[in-house]
Parts: sequence; C-alpha cells; structure tokens
Amino acid sequence: MSERLPAHLEAAGLIRQAEAEGGFGTVIKRGDADRGALIILLARRGQHQACLERALRRDGNYGWQTAGPPAGADNQSLADWSEKRLRFDEDSWLIELDVPDPQRFIVELGAKG
Repeated sequence: MSERLPAHLEAAGLIRQAEAEGGFGTVIKRGDADRGALIILLARRGQHQACLERALRRDGNYGWQTAGPPAGADNQSLADWSEKRLRFDEDSWLIELDVPDPQRFIVELGAKG
C-alpha cells in the first residue's frame, strides 16, 4: 500500500505546480487537512477541461481518475456536480486549477500517482 501526503500539503503542491506552469489555482472548499479526498476542476483559460479525483485503487495505491462533467461543461453543471460530490464526502477538498496545457498536466499527475 502506498503512502500519501496529507491532503493540505498535496493541495498546496498542486496549486504551486499550476502556478509554475504559468497558470493559477485556488482552493474552493477545504476538507480534512490530513485525510480528505482531492477533487480537481481543471480548466484552460476559464473553459472546463476535466474533473479529476485522487482515489485509492484496488491495488492499494492512490491514483488520479476522471470524474464529473466532461470537457466543455457549463458552470452550472460543474456547480451542481461539485455540490453533490461534496455532500457525499464532506472531508473532500475542491481545487480549481487553470493551466495552459491541461492534457500535459493530467499526464504529469498520472506519472506521479
């Protein structure tokens, strides 16, 4: 089973990574500082590209998986999905990242696990 960083450190790292790539990030909702699940709303120039969630896989390792509304979803769809998802797990973090190259960002996240 893999270890993972506390959620607050991982959230801060994701925001710093987005900023290092010329984008920006913000925490929309803070969850449990240590154990909270991380949910990312990924955008490019304000246009929604993907929703990602860090989850425990069957093999005992953590990894990113797609979730939520598809690319191009409108703000209301994102808000409705996010609200429902956060009601399901109140310890979750909701982070919005706007990066110049979302596909590369996703690949890099996948490589990190």
